[in-house]
Amino acid sequence: MADSSLIFPSDEFRGRLRWLQAAMTTAELDVLMLTQPADIFYATGFLTRFWESPARPWFVLVPLAGDPVAVIPSIGADLMGRTWVRDIRTWPAPDPRDDGMSLLRETLEELLPVIGRIGLPMGLETQVRMPLGDLDQLRRSLATHKFVDATAVVHRVREVKSEAEIAKIKATCAIAGRAFDRVPDMAGAGVPLDQVFRDFQAALMTEGADWVSYTAGGAGQGGYGDVISPAGSNPLAEGDLLMLDTGAVRDGYFCDFDRNFAIGPASDAMRRGYDVLYEATEDALAGLRPGLRACEVHAVLADGIAKRGGQPLDGRLGHGLGVTLTEWPSFTPLDHTVLRAGMVLTLEPGLELSPGKIMVHEENIVLRADGCELLSPRASHSLPEI
Repeated sequence: MADSSLIFPSDEFRGRLRWLQAAMTTAELDVLMLTQPADIFYATGFLTRFWESPARPWFVLVPLAGDPVAVIPSIGADLMGRTWVRDIRTWPAPDPRDDGMSLLRETLEELLPVIGRIGLPMGLETQVRMPLGDLDQLRRSLATHKFVDATAVVHRVREVKSEAEIAKIKATCAIAGRAFDRVPDMAGAGVPLDQVFRDFQAALMTEGADWVSYTAGGAGQGGYGDVISPAGSNPLAEGDLLMLDTGAVRDGYFCDFDRNFAIGPASDAMRRGYDVLYEATEDALAGLRPGLRACEVHAVLADGIAKRGGQPLDGRLGHGLGVTLTEWPSFTPLDHTVLRAGMVLTLEPGLELSPGKIMVHEENIVLRADGCELLSPRASHSLPEI
């Protein structure tokens, strides 16, 4: 009988297991220990919002050979049992005396050789989701074994998406695209910005999002000041530039793109800025290929802005995307990650319209062997006016 699983057929997860174990072999790891929600979801299909509670740690152990072992609080046993994982070991959490540490240690000792190497992601864009004191205790109790950084093992596998993952991200992008199409009906002069944010999130849900983890944006005369602020109650006014940015989720996969709107007639500066960002994005869409480094993509976008008379923003101009809102690599001058076919990425050029006023444009793509494929519906060629 075929394995049961959530989100994808079990063969999808078995393929991921093979890729992880191949990377573990190269890194000479005996066990990979996963603690972060995204990594656990990636390896198992275990999808829940229960991660919002910090009261319990969760562990999935990937051995060098064989299937993963889940060491989790008992409250998660039923849901994990609906994934393809069959070896599920639980404890009644939270337990202030021993919150899973004895069970985790015993399981690791069972999976490890006499002297083993335990891989744990420790680098940028990783966290260890357990109490630091418990981690120290675990290290001491496994003194014959060595904990080593497994960031590259997880990153190199997760950054290239399967066709099934790409289809999920594209479906989430389509949901957001339909919600963005409804913005002219919910925004306009006199409407409070926080009301627009709430209506936009409601539109994302009614269009099919499972949840909306991230909604941000900005509005202001001639431009906005940043792209991460929560909305205030100030009403929109003619002459404002409105931007909405969303990380909606469907089946565990994010989209992450924005759209800009002029409230009333757009100023010449707003139109010029929009055109510059649109054309800089076109440069990237035409020029990206596997083999380029992330820093070279940053240069394509920054140069595309500068050669058209714009002032590029500092910081990154795009990033990876998938089971988290932002993933590696980052399009900055310092990131030398080599791009590979199958990476899902955001192109996010931004420029300064005037001192303290900016505009940012973002699209989602998948990199194919012969170039870019858009996953987000392409923005309007000219700045929309409401």
